[in-house]
Amino acid sequence: METLHAAVRPFDPSGAVDEALAGTVVSRRDVLTRALAAGVGAIGFLAAAKSAYGAKMPSGDVGILNYALTLEYLQSAFYTEAERLGALTGPAKVITREVGAVERAHVVAFQRALGRDAVKRPAFNFREVTSDTDSFLKTAVAFEDLAVAAYKGQAAAIDSPEVLSTALAIHSVEARHAAWARYLLGLQPAIAAFDKPRSRDEINRVVASTGFIVVRPSSRGSGAPKFTG
Repeated sequence: METLHAAVRPFDPSGAVDEALAGTVVSRRDVLTRALAAGVGAIGFLAAAKSAYGAKMPSGDVGILNYALTLEYLQSAFYTEAERLGALTGPAKVITREVGAVERAHVVAFQRALGRDAVKRPAFNFREVTSDTDSFLKTAVAFEDLAVAAYKGQAAAIDSPEVLSTALAIHSVEARHAAWARYLLGLQPAIAAFDKPRSRDEINRVVASTGFIVVRPSSRGSGAPKFTG
């Protein structure tokens, strides 16, 4: 059992926040339960969007959702492989389970909303990045920062209010993931007063430059973590 006090203590040297939160206890099960609730909420919002426009959402929104789904495929596969391999230890191991569960929830939400219009999951080869703690954390920071910039970059182009609500809900979660990964790597969680969006072309170039998306998947590890998102 972990308390929220322990989680905020490194950022609360005076104890003011800890005192305000006295009596509040949050376990990992609570975190995952809330992730499940968030995932169900996202599915509900997206289902409402689909219903509002009949059988199909606006084509622009479908394209944006598939773009987001591809990024979520990348993130969920990254954390899932790290969890399967089990080579990481300490806080890095924890983040594979808890963040991975949330990313898988995002994938399911987009897949259900898009139905037959959903793009297929690409094949990935993360090489040794998912088994070396330092490389894993650096990549986690890069992926989460990238996701935050990507969602921000597409917000103004979304037509459906329901899709926009879901995108903003996921954007804030990705920002929390980014702050967590940065803290574990010893970086400042927030480095600027304002975040800048990045265009789809910019994001695509960065993702392509990693070489993680491949023609044939890399078979590593065995079994699969339970879907808890």
